[in-house]
Amino acid sequence: MRTIAQLQDMQHTWTLITGGAGHVGRTAAETILELGGKVILADRHSEALNAAIEGQFKDAYAQKRIAIMSVDLAQSSDISEMMREVGTITGGTLNCLINNAAFVGTDNLTGWCVPFAQQSLETFKACIDVNLTAPFQISQQACQLMARSEHMVKTIINISSIYGVVGPQMDLYAGTDMGNPAAYAVSKAGLMQLTRWMAPVVAPQIRVNTLLLGGIERGQPESFSKKYNSKVPLDRMATEEDVKGAIAYLASQLSNYMTGQTLSLDGGWTAV
Repeated sequence: MRTIAQLQDMQHTWTLITGGAGHVGRTAAETILELGGKVILADRHSEALNAAIEGQFKDAYAQKRIAIMSVDLAQSSDISEMMREVGTITGGTLNCLINNAAFVGTDNLTGWCVPFAQQSLETFKACIDVNLTAPFQISQQACQLMARSEHMVKTIINISSIYGVVGPQMDLYAGTDMGNPAAYAVSKAGLMQLTRWMAPVVAPQIRVNTLLLGGIERGQPESFSKKYNSKVPLDRMATEEDVKGAIAYLASQLSNYMTGQTLSLDGGWTAV
């Protein structure tokens, strides 16, 4: 029987992380790097990507254990080009895909964090394109690369949200610029169903699971944080560090017999 250390060893693997310049994306990258793997960060914010390799991941970049690419996931042609570039970087294989990029409630979009009657149809469609259609296309092409890998790690992690499972509590946002758009919730629920649909289809070679996240502390208004924490059994929001264990488990062979499932990291929000 292998040891825990052997099961979580990600040496000789490549992981593609979309939304790689964001908080969760960089946390996932840090986790994979700590486990010995190599990482490709994809994001539309090229300046943030450059800042990441010049700062947090400077050593890993120098060691050629991390690569970056700028991509607009709203454009299918950009996604296809990204996946071609991924194949060039990795030698034609891939071991782990983390579909993390998304429009979120704090994005400054037209008709986004506004009352339901004012929410924009165009923005709704744009959100679905990035949060759901893009993961579908990326996963299709990632599976082709994974099929060429001889390594046992072949896994897809879809990052979802508590709002893909439950409805919003709009009183949380009173007096703030924050909100909870319908498109975000719909896209995250759809992503979870994509996990369930794909799991039996790409098995047994590839595993597909969802990591469901609750709120993460990022300096939100005090009024919001107090109300949010009061509804969480663990009485706090998550930190980036809380995400690392879940990423390590789902990305590595620690979760070898798990597919089509949702791992909820929400402090108990969806349990009550």
